[in-house]
Amino acid sequence: MAGRGARAARWVAVVSAPGAVGSARLPAMDHGPTPDPHCELCEAARMTEWYFEDDLCWVAECEACSVPMVVWKRHDPNPPEEIRVVLHARLSEVVVERFGFEYWLDENMRTIPSHYHAHARPKRW
Repeated sequence: MAGRGARAARWVAVVSAPGAVGSARLPAMDHGPTPDPHCELCEAARMTEWYFEDDLCWVAECEACSVPMVVWKRHDPNPPEEIRVVLHARLSEVVVERFGFEYWLDENMRTIPSHYHAHARPKRW
């Protein structure tokens, strides 16, 4: 798929300070489409350890690959850029506080392409 859904992986240097993301202000947004009853990410079952949750997203260990991932709470594969930046910051904060490794941001939504999520993969993945 071309466009926003087919994003290349990006390297991320872990430099943010713990707690730096908590004060981020977001534009007002509706909660969008109704959650998909067949979507595992909409279901948000706590099958693995969860590290963070707010009204926008949750960050947990990915059940399939055992790395931290951020999941947008809206069933939509294309968050606006200002939301995407905050989602990535939330994921980065968890990696800094709990793991401390450098990672690359993997936005390839392989198994659930209809719901935005991104993984923090260690550089040696």
